[in-house]
Amino acid sequence: CDPKADSTNTLRDGSYIPTVLDLLRERGSVDAHDAIFQGYNGIYCVEAGGPAPGVGCAGRGITTAVQLLKQQNIFEELELDYVIYDVLGDVVCGGFAVPIREGIAEHVFTVSSSDFMAIYAANN
Repeated sequence: CDPKADSTNTLRDGSYIPTVLDLLRERGSVDAHDAIFQGYNGIYCVEAGGPAPGVGCAGRGITTAVQLLKQQNIFEELELDYVIYDVLGDVVCGGFAVPIREGIAEHVFTVSSSDFMAIYAANN
């Protein structure tokens, strides 16, 4: 759920992919397959996106993306071993807890810089 939508760039030779929220804004509904792209070594990539700058909650992007993937049974269809979420560390928002709250995440690992505010945000 990064407004820059660049979480998957290194897996896709620097190329950007459309975000779930951008596709929803453009089309009104989204087939999850239109938001899933393969990257390095066959890794599936999805960018949740976020609201327009200054409008809405950034956590809404991950909430919407997770709901879309669940509703369309993508986790089961793709038989994923791991799902990795790259979320902003400087925003404390309930939307980022969706994978845990929805029972999608069995384990959670936090990776951050040693910056005090990053650790503070992770603890919240």
